[in-house]
Formats: sequence, C-alpha cells, structure tokens
Amino acid sequence: MPKTHGCAETSGFPQDRMPAIRRVMQPQDTNALGSIFGGVILSEIDLAASITAHRLHPDRIVTVAMDKIEFKQPVFVGDLVSLFGTVTRVGRTSITMTISVWAERRLNGYDCCLVTEATVTMVAVDENFRPIPV
Repeated sequence: MPKTHGCAETSGFPQDRMPAIRRVMQPQDTNALGSIFGGVILSEIDLAASITAHRLHPDRIVTVAMDKIEFKQPVFVGDLVSLFGTVTRVGRTSITMTISVWAERRLNGYDCCLVTEATVTMVAVDENFRPIPV
C-alpha cells in the first residue's frame, strides 16, 4: 500500500457539523487491491442514512433507493471516514437525504477529501412493512 494518497477535492469538509458516523477503516475492510471495499462504504452510507432519518421518524424505516454513487477517491486502511447526512425532502411516507462521505488521511501526514455522495430514500413502515406516514 502506498504511504501517501493525495486527494483531488479537499475543501468543504463540514467541520461545523456532527457526522452521523465516524469510523477508522481497518484491514478486514480491504479488497484485493488493498483499498477499502466499496461495499463497506455502501453499508456505512445505509447506516448513516438510517441514523439521519431516525432523527425525524423514530420508528421502523427501510431503505428503498440509493441513487448515483460515484467513488471519487479510494479509501485506505487507517483513514478516518466521516459520513454526514442532510435531509433534502420529507414526503408523506418517505425521507430523502444526501449522505456525503469524507476520508481524513491521518497516517503519514494529513489530507481530507470527499470520497462520494449518495442520495438515499427511506420509507417509514409498520410491522408488516407497509408504508406509513412519517
């Protein structure tokens, strides 16, 4: 694994906001190339969306869509990944939000970059998984 990893986009880290999730990436999260497996990041996006949505609806809620996930930068072991959720729309039964994922490269210097963003839609459901009002 290379010792340094530059970031193309380093400005805009939301320092004035509390992330939904922060996690240091571990060796068990890597793919065959030595970077963090995209599925791990997708799972964290789903969790961050759930945490963000639960601030508006404390009961059962499920993911129905994740739109346009484009990885702009790789994530590496040791990176501190922060996921920020911003609600963009509240419908009758759904909550749509943007989840932005930032990596802070703390090993061998400091760099911070936007890894990806996703639009996630979650729907409030009853015990039979039928949509209910938010």
